Amino acid sequence: MAGRPLFFGFSCYLCTAIKQEQTMNYLGVGSRVKHPAFGDGVIVRLHVAAYEVCFTQFGLKMVGKDYSGWTVVEHIPAEESVTFSEAEQSLAKILRAWAGTGLEKVELGDRWKNGKMILQADGVQPKEIPIDNFFHKIVMMRDRLRVLEQQVNAHKKLDDEDKVNLQQYITRCYGSMTTFNILFKNREDYFVGESGKE
Repeated sequence: MAGRPLFFGFSCYLCTAIKQEQTMNYLGVGSRVKHPAFGDGVIVRLHVAAYEVCFTQFGLKMVGKDYSGWTVVEHIPAEESVTFSEAEQSLAKILRAWAGTGLEKVELGDRWKNGKMILQADGVQPKEIPIDNFFHKIVMMRDRLRVLEQQVNAHKKLDDEDKVNLQQYITRCYGSMTTFNILFKNREDYFVGESGKE
C-alpha cells in the first residue's frame, strides 16, 4: 500500500509532462499557416480539439488540432495566458502586415445606408432584406473573383492560352455584376467588365 502514492505521484508527474509537451507542440494564437484549400490564415483561438483560424479570403474556420495538411509559416507556442480579446485586437494588424490584401474597407453609397431591398411577387408575401447585408455579399463575390483571377494568373500548370481564356471568362463575370456598381460609394471599388478593361 505504501508504494501506491509513489506510483500515483509518478503518474501525475508523467501526465503533467505529457500535457506540457502537447501544449508546446500546439500552435498558439498568432501562428501563421497556409491551408491547401483556404490559403493564408492566422490562428485566433484554441478550442479543446480544434484551432479557430481566420483565413484572409475565407474568414473564420475551425480546423482540427490533429490536421497536418497545412504548412506552418510561423509557429508561436501555445500560451494559455493569451486571451481571445488580445488576439482579436492584433488580428487585423497581423493580417494587414502579412497579406496586404483583402482587408480594405469597401463602403456602401450614402444614399443606400439603412435601406431595404423588397422582393415581391404575385401571391407571395414580400421579403425585406437589409441593403447592408446584400451589399456585403456582393463585396464578398467581388473579392473572391479577384482571388480567382490572381490564382489563375499565378498558376504554374496552366499555359498562357488557358490563362487568357479563363481570364476572359472572369472578366465576363465582372461584366455581369456591373449592375450592382450603383451600391458602391467609391468608383475604384466597381466591378469592371470587358468594356472597362484597357
